[in-house]
Amino acid sequence: MLLLHGLWMPRASMRWHARQLRKAGYTPHIFSYATVAGGPEAAVPALLAELQQPCDIVAHSLGGLIAVHALQQHPGLPVRRMVCLGSPLCGSAAATGMARLPLGAATLGRSAALLRDGCQPWTGAAELGMIAGDAAIGLGQMFGRFAGRSDGTVAVAETRIDGLADHIVLPTSHSGMLLSPEVARQAAHFLAHGKFARASE
Repeated sequence: MLLLHGLWMPRASMRWHARQLRKAGYTPHIFSYATVAGGPEAAVPALLAELQQPCDIVAHSLGGLIAVHALQQHPGLPVRRMVCLGSPLCGSAAATGMARLPLGAATLGRSAALLRDGCQPWTGAAELGMIAGDAAIGLGQMFGRFAGRSDGTVAVAETRIDGLADHIVLPTSHSGMLLSPEVARQAAHFLAHGKFARASE
């Protein structure tokens, strides 16, 4: 089980989710990478080395983009299920807006292009689930215009890539996903069943 953090975040940002997954019976390992100085060019080769054995993935924000990008480039990797937490797989309006500002592109670093452009529709063998948030608390609203609901950093529409096995929207902000018991419960449910828990489950 691999966990990936998001843009500008340290590996410690995924420790809470690691504890919850450990309680659910998993053996999580946090994959750390340089989000600005390294970006996908550096992260993907290192990630591939970690994905040679069967595993699942839980990834927040940019981490989901990195993981999906890696699996699309190398579709034979033995990943069974992956849960993305607020990952703008369709491309980020906030990143696009930030990149237009003086020094904005430098702030995003080598992850800028992936954040702006997103990923191709998902056709991989792994079951891919997405947890989006609609508590619009975050600075992303200052840089990009969101159509419809958002978690304050990523629009719900930006998470709805074609090919998802399941998609759920929870009342949480982008950073709030990192400490949300309901997000953790839904992630564990998807990893176990390939779908999120609904009201009747």
